[in-house]
Amino acid sequence: MNIYRAHVLICGGTGCTSSGSVVLQEEFKNQLKANNLENEIKIVQTGCFGLCALGPVVVVYPEGAFYSRVKVEDVKEIVEEHLLKGRIVKRLLYSETVEEDNIKSLNETAFYAKQHRVALRNCGVINPENIDEYIAVDGYQALAKVLTEMTREEVIQTIKDSGLRGRGGGGFPTGLKWDFTYKAQGDQKYVCCNADEGDPGAFMDRSVLEGDPHAVIEAMAIAGYAVGADQGYIYIRAEYPIAVERLKIAIKQAREYGLLGKDIFGTGFNFDLDLRLGAGAFVCGEETALLTSIEGKRGEPRPRPPFPAVKGLWGKPTLLNNVETYANIAQIILKGADWFASMGTEKSKGTKVFALGGKIHNTGLVEIPMGTTLREIVEDIGGGVPNGKKFKAAQTGGPSGGCIPASLIDTPIDYDSLIAIGSMMGSGGLIVMDEDNCMVDIAKFFLEFTVDESCGKCAPCRIGTKRLLEILTKITNGKGTMEDIDKMEELCYAIKSSALCGLGQTAPNPVLSTLHYFRDEYIAHVKDKKCPAHVCKALAQYKINPDKCKGCSLCSRQCPAGAISGQIKSPFVIDQEKCIKCGACQAACKFGAIDKD
Repeated sequence: MNIYRAHVLICGGTGCTSSGSVVLQEEFKNQLKANNLENEIKIVQTGCFGLCALGPVVVVYPEGAFYSRVKVEDVKEIVEEHLLKGRIVKRLLYSETVEEDNIKSLNETAFYAKQHRVALRNCGVINPENIDEYIAVDGYQALAKVLTEMTREEVIQTIKDSGLRGRGGGGFPTGLKWDFTYKAQGDQKYVCCNADEGDPGAFMDRSVLEGDPHAVIEAMAIAGYAVGADQGYIYIRAEYPIAVERLKIAIKQAREYGLLGKDIFGTGFNFDLDLRLGAGAFVCGEETALLTSIEGKRGEPRPRPPFPAVKGLWGKPTLLNNVETYANIAQIILKGADWFASMGTEKSKGTKVFALGGKIHNTGLVEIPMGTTLREIVEDIGGGVPNGKKFKAAQTGGPSGGCIPASLIDTPIDYDSLIAIGSMMGSGGLIVMDEDNCMVDIAKFFLEFTVDESCGKCAPCRIGTKRLLEILTKITNGKGTMEDIDKMEELCYAIKSSALCGLGQTAPNPVLSTLHYFRDEYIAHVKDKKCPAHVCKALAQYKINPDKCKGCSLCSRQCPAGAISGQIKSPFVIDQEKCIKCGACQAACKFGAIDKD
């Protein structure tokens, strides 16, 4: 067994992989071999470190040097300078880790300082394709503990006492769901994992599975023991190829180690896992539609009750939690319910993982204690809005959520606080918007997604959301009326009260929240026929400022519609009837003479 003097951790998550981290790994191997260092330095492929905007990421230990945006041509310098001569390559370091001549640890940077990683504890730390590394950080000890020291009732009570609520969006108490499944009568029970994750901008579950798949496998085995199930299924979208491959590897390794299958730890407990790939239908994030899809049928929701805990997969009692929920289980068992309950708020215990995106400096994956304010997430962890723009709103909960305006930026992020202001936690997408975003257009974007993804089973969702989108489109085209706004609001409440499943019932949320907090923008679109953010193309007007125009005719020559006329060395004019709002004239003008109104 080699004792390595240094470890090179290279992010192997989807973000860094798309930026070329696989090629980096090969180049590191080549350079280590060229310098006779292959027996002294170990290369470790990890999951996501969190700072996705800085990928590809390379971290060298024991120094903890965090290299960001590393290119293939940088590898030779890192190997020869840092690994061979012991001189850290400062020009490649993440700027926030450099303080004069000292290197700060990642936990001291603004991005990490307020985070508390529980679900993400092993992401960016271990090789997700090596079960030995998971075992080295207490992996499968929780499973051993419940099988040898705890009754099923004790396991369920521990989860109840922890206060863990479902991280998939609904926030239902996890221990209570486990208890319902445990008490349900059935000769066969199942444990399932929702890894479908269809919200635009969400990549939390994907990152956990790519960086720490054994955490989910161990938790599902614990859940199987607690509720009396011997078979589990992980339902994951096929668009997650890295996560799928690592799950396959992890399941195979767990079977080989006797941690899945028959007579686990010699206790007589049997539990095995299989994968089921989804085709990317958003509706399959709804629990009954997901179970229907696992059965090999078209993914459509079923009326509830009966709930899956009583009648789920193939009509048998079924426990279904999402990836992040399971990622907390082993730590709760090992460290205790009180440890987990000590984090967060009175009604929202523990931490929550968010995919932070949009108009924000630090795009990436964050895990914060429940109750952390939106301001802390945006300004401290996220680094604020770039380019000197003002924070306007944050959208949480994806197509089922709502928009939080700047006036409520000090709102604590927890289940009840978000619902109180018309939004919701959702699975954890958090999209930041600035003054250049049109809130009417944002509502339209999410509604377009919902209309496209509706399974069509119930009329309120199939027809109602289509009518809503038609009205929104009419408004963004400058043809809306004040009556349309009232009609749209009434339709939203009708859909919420009558749609079959949770996805249809929450589809109007982006419209309702923007109507509530940004009604003035809707009125501007209707009455003034203007988009205050200059986003809605049909309402835009390009005008030439005669005081700035030099009469060079460049704009006229670039206009594809022949809408610009004039004489050389005299101000040109745009014919608004002919203008197609393409913006080619503004892009071509070298004198800043064309304004968008």
